[in-house]
Amino acid sequence: MLTLRSKMPIYGTAERLRVSIYRSNKFISAQAINDDLGQTLVSMDTRKAKSPTIEESRKLGVEMAAKMIAKKIDTIVFDRNGYRYHGKVKAFADGLREGGIKF
Repeated sequence: MLTLRSKMPIYGTAERLRVSIYRSNKFISAQAINDDLGQTLVSMDTRKAKSPTIEESRKLGVEMAAKMIAKKIDTIVFDRNGYRYHGKVKAFADGLREGGIKF
């Protein structure tokens, strides 16, 4: 039986923000969240692309990493929201690592 629930809740702090990803049939969106304050510091999505591919997801990760590095964020906790770690979710995470973000 496939379950969407993770074993433990993922929580982000000021030192290690939580990057939460949402994947719909058409788009991918991601947010860097400080759960202590309830603030979203960086958010991006693929709504500009007509039909985002795996390559577009990787580029989104690299662009988000650049914005996070500009705000002096270099370590995160990755929250995949129950999505399997493959395809566009994996490409996004690889793009973040490529951009210099540590998990």
